[in-house]
Amino acid sequence: MRRLQPPGWPEPKGYANGMLAEGRLVFVGGQIGWDSSGAFASDLAGQIRQTLLNIVAVLAEAGARPEHVARLTWYVTDREDYVAHQREIGAAYREVMGRHFPAMAVVQVLALIEAEALVEIEATAVLSL
Repeated sequence: MRRLQPPGWPEPKGYANGMLAEGRLVFVGGQIGWDSSGAFASDLAGQIRQTLLNIVAVLAEAGARPEHVARLTWYVTDREDYVAHQREIGAAYREVMGRHFPAMAVVQVLALIEAEALVEIEATAVLSL
């Protein structure tokens, strides 16, 4: 997998502008920040950490790891909460995903289906042929 960085563009912080990959695709449906018992973390960073752990668990079913992720799409219910806690969110991200930063988008949404959910993240990973 190769990061795509157009010449002269500023270096992105915590994501890639694009990724080039070849292989088998793994699509991970939207995951939320509940654990296997259905309990949610109380804050956004905690829910993001659990959401990413859930993504990693699904990836493992395909033999994939965090470094195989080419794209993440994040849906958050509160942009201001996201911006205010970027340090904690970044720490949670690095704890679970390491220093692999794929192409990402973060979108604020009005609500998620599970009322307690503060974030939902979907992923696309690519396994080498």
